[in-house]
Amino acid sequence: MNKNFEVVFLEQAIDFLYSLDLKTRKKIYYNVDKAKLGLDPKLFKKLTDDIWEFRTKYKGLQYRLLAFWDKTDKTDTLVISTHGIVKKVDKVPKSEIEKAKKIRTEYFEQ
Repeated sequence: MNKNFEVVFLEQAIDFLYSLDLKTRKKIYYNVDKAKLGLDPKLFKKLTDDIWEFRTKYKGLQYRLLAFWDKTDKTDTLVISTHGIVKKVDKVPKSEIEKAKKIRTEYFEQ
């Protein structure tokens, strides 16, 4: 099967993932890999014009990795994962979306 996109994890996303136990981390990686094969809204969902989320529910908790597209190189479309959260409410907090937007802006300014 062909992947629709590649994923790059920024430092904050890596830090978040390594703060989790191994089984949880493996489940998140599994869902990210599965999302690469097709845009499944249960796994990869658009939040705003620029920000998306990788979604994983595991052991009753909802884990989210916020992300954005990098289409500057026409050969490979990358999804950059900015940072992660454990959700306690249904909606992603606006502050987390704003944080992802700020990281996106900094990424493209480099």
